[in-house]
Amino acid sequence: MSTIQLQIVSPDKVVYEADIAMLIVRSTGGELGILPKHAPLVTGLVPHAMRVKMPEGDEQLIAVAGGFMEVTPEKISVLASAAEQPIDIDVNRAKQAYARAKDRIEKFHQGPPASEDIDFARAELALHRAIARLQATKTEVE
Repeated sequence: MSTIQLQIVSPDKVVYEADIAMLIVRSTGGELGILPKHAPLVTGLVPHAMRVKMPEGDEQLIAVAGGFMEVTPEKISVLASAAEQPIDIDVNRAKQAYARAKDRIEKFHQGPPASEDIDFARAELALHRAIARLQATKTEVE
């Protein structure tokens, strides 16, 4: 089976590096499946749990908080603002971040005065990051 090299880099470290069979990501333009010998591509990524399919058939999830992806026929490079493997994710902290973000969004929709100090875009992004982290650990999201 042919493979393609995947490298996921965050600002502070190389999060993941391996030869894989397929990568399924959510880009700013929609969901993409990347196979070996894929056409060159550069795209933005939204917060989600990337699906990494291994040559042996296993699948691994990796949470990314957004960033960019460059694809060549031989390599996939992901430059993520933050990325975590499931083993590195604190599930309780992710659940708390999820609850905080949901609460802020609900307060925003209640209107003034409850919403005056809430940045909706920031709360929505925090919610999506928390969901990605929970999905990567296969934790149920309410």
